[in-house]
Amino acid sequence: MSDLQLRPAPVVCGGRDGVAGGPVHELLPPRRVPLGESTVVRRLLPGLGRRMVGAWCFVDHYGPDDIAGEPGMQVPPHPHIGLQTVSWLHDGEVLHRDSVGSLQTVRPRELGLMTSGRAISHSEESPRRHAPILHGAQLWVALPDEHRHVPPAFEHHAGLPVVTGGTGVEATVILGELDGAASPGTSYTPIVGADLALADGAAARLPVEPDFEYAALTMSGTVEIDGERVEPGSMLYLGCGRDELPLRAVDGAAGLVLLGGEPFAEKLVMWWNFVARTGEEIAQARHDWTDGDRFGEVRGYDGAPVPAPPLPGTPLKPRGRAR
Repeated sequence: MSDLQLRPAPVVCGGRDGVAGGPVHELLPPRRVPLGESTVVRRLLPGLGRRMVGAWCFVDHYGPDDIAGEPGMQVPPHPHIGLQTVSWLHDGEVLHRDSVGSLQTVRPRELGLMTSGRAISHSEESPRRHAPILHGAQLWVALPDEHRHVPPAFEHHAGLPVVTGGTGVEATVILGELDGAASPGTSYTPIVGADLALADGAAARLPVEPDFEYAALTMSGTVEIDGERVEPGSMLYLGCGRDELPLRAVDGAAGLVLLGGEPFAEKLVMWWNFVARTGEEIAQARHDWTDGDRFGEVRGYDGAPVPAPPLPGTPLKPRGRAR
């Protein structure tokens, strides 16, 4: 998915200075951002107070939106470097096309994982015949320095491991490992992403890694996370230092996405759809996209690619987890 803001601000992130060494409760409110022709998302990362959670560097939550009789998601071809995108749906479908030739419809609880590596471009759209409701999350993972120039690739995994955390609690492992179950998706850092479904009144104590930092995004319903009520569309940053995470559904069934990982030590600069280490790399990527080099062609999308926004007037420099 693309950051389609006309004047995106540079974001400096990474490093360990801003990592909470112990358990915390830090509610991350969303900001509403238009995406494409007809979709508005709630952006939770990066934000003013928190830039990353492990290697997770971007979180958008959208829906549930009634798109019956509407075009739904329409995100034209756009470029990426230095990251992986994770497409995750609770309702609806997204048709993915990219410049390595992938054409794949991603459906609820299926993993669409794109590794940009050195360069890729892709588009995302609701199919012409689509379900009436669209609801999901778009997530980015920063690639570590030794892997950020890998060849671009796309993976689709329809069958993901599911673990139970007590009566009425199921966890689908999206990426990384949870409670001994491992996702088939390729990951390059110690990481976890899991979708948790809680029946009405269900409670569990989920095993987690003390060395990981965590955050939980409530997708639907109200969830009590470590005693803190979190409403849909909000994310609770939890810090490090836990070996289990108490969860409870409040007032009906609920769903959430748990994100975690080893704190990302490298300092990064992120601008528009690019994750890099220097402003010069960002400027070169923008130049290459504008000139039609390096990113390839997305075939089959009915529309023009997204033009690159102008670079900001100030230098882009990585400065770690500025807060």
